[in-house]
Amino acid sequence: MTVPSGGPGIPLTSKEVATPSSLSLGDDYIVLLPETLQAHRSLRIPIWHHIWNAPLLVVLSAPLIYACAIPFVLLDLSVTLYQSICFPIYDIAKVRRKDYIVFDRGRLAYLNAIEKIGCVYCSYANGLLAYIAEIAARTELRFCPIQHAIPSAKPHSQYAQFSPYGDAKAYHLRIRQAQPLPGHARQKAKG
Repeated sequence: MTVPSGGPGIPLTSKEVATPSSLSLGDDYIVLLPETLQAHRSLRIPIWHHIWNAPLLVVLSAPLIYACAIPFVLLDLSVTLYQSICFPIYDIAKVRRKDYIVFDRGRLAYLNAIEKIGCVYCSYANGLLAYIAEIAARTELRFCPIQHAIPSAKPHSQYAQFSPYGDAKAYHLRIRQAQPLPGHARQKAKG
């Protein structure tokens, strides 16, 4: 893919991106116009100024925040492995990782290196958790599609397809509509 002229390209995740006067759209990139890049660079706070003016508790808490990267990576690997092995077995549509984990803010010219690292980290952490939530939602849709008696504050993307709490007929109909489990398919073939 080539970067359109006019500035560093930022990959698009959607064709429905707002286009203020400071941006132009290429085929697959958002392009910051040269005058916008220049203005952004002039707004960047120098690293030494960023560190010097940070409250002491912010500096001391940073290692704790970034130490979470280790469990995030381990969680990422295990959930991706789970989906790769189990989703095909149960005929569940796979979740596309790149739809959830997007790294574009780290390219903004008004961010210094520390801010860029923070943006990349937050993009990864929040994107990963959204990716995992969608994998869990599709798993729940396959195995336990029953709404809760007490509504959740933020139900996931698959929740509307669940049968109402306490409606046994709707639940059994929903389960029958799903692909049979591998063991059940073998039993039906024999019978």
